[in-house]
Amino acid sequence: MGYLNKSPPVAARTLRVLARLLSYPDAALREHLPELGAALRTEAALSSARLAELDDLIRWMAASSLESDRLAVEEAYVELFDRGRATSLQLFEHVHGDSRERGPAMIDLAQTFEKAGLFLAPGEMPDYLPVVLEYTSTQPPRAARAFLSEMAHIFNAIFAALQQRDTRYASVLGALLELSGEKAKPVKVKPDESLDESWEEPVVFDGCSTKGQSNQNQPQTIHIVRKNAANTAKIGASV
Repeated sequence: MGYLNKSPPVAARTLRVLARLLSYPDAALREHLPELGAALRTEAALSSARLAELDDLIRWMAASSLESDRLAVEEAYVELFDRGRATSLQLFEHVHGDSRERGPAMIDLAQTFEKAGLFLAPGEMPDYLPVVLEYTSTQPPRAARAFLSEMAHIFNAIFAALQQRDTRYASVLGALLELSGEKAKPVKVKPDESLDESWEEPVVFDGCSTKGQSNQNQPQTIHIVRKNAANTAKIGASV
């Protein structure tokens, strides 16, 4: 309670570190893990308990000395963040899903970044959480907390899903909730449908299958198939 009543801490470096920790754990990230941990402790924007959790995540990522260990860390990341909706780092996946509102919201968010002098690299989506955190790190403390608080319900949902999977990455979302001035709340996590499955092409002709064609001379069900996972759609008003 005492923490929530304080003025927002200066957390620009912390936000950038959290953004990096949520990025793909490649060789470049592993090389800078000691510096990231030092930056978190120097800025001290988070509680000691949360810093200890993040230290544990960093140690786990850094301990991959063998190639097989490194591959295991990378595969765990892909399985966690790229193959499930509940843990997706594309924030509009949790807000708009596949609705038409996602595109305009994505454009609005990109324009918000551009007004701050930030431009997306080719292939980057504005609702990707590490990108959002990079933008937030450029804002004054009160503005940064206000922006984070607008997304707190999304952080909370992802946090709950990560905790359910018993992964150290939950500490990063817990840190974001702390910086937003919010507390984690119980969330009922629905069974997650794999993103791979949700975008899978159904069988066109498969006898009596519920996908594709049913029995001949019977009414046929039309299936609209999405070919590519759209990473498209403002976090402010949209959430």
